[in-house]
Amino acid sequence: MKLIARLAINVFALLVVEYLVPGFELSGYQATIVAAVVIGVVNTFIRPILQLIALPISVLTLGISAFLINVVLLWLVAYFVPGFEIASFVTAIIASILLSLVSWFLNKLARD
Repeated sequence: MKLIARLAINVFALLVVEYLVPGFELSGYQATIVAAVVIGVVNTFIRPILQLIALPISVLTLGISAFLINVVLLWLVAYFVPGFEIASFVTAIIASILLSLVSWFLNKLARD
């Protein structure tokens, strides 16, 4: 049940970001659900490995490289998921920040 709730939160967060950020496009609910699942898998398995590898650089750059890893992974998910497009790297940066904030807020709201 917790997995379905997290998936619903991620889908809603993607829809909010799509509404607010021009150039961040999802072509329907099926693409949104697939993107949410792929983002969840990438954040669970790939992101920790990359952040561990980039830990020395992240310490030197005061966490900016960890942020850039999130942006690049979001952009890669958009590249591989059909119906999910991000227009530019700047759009990916804005979308990554907003997606993190919306997801954090909704997860906090769901926990309480």
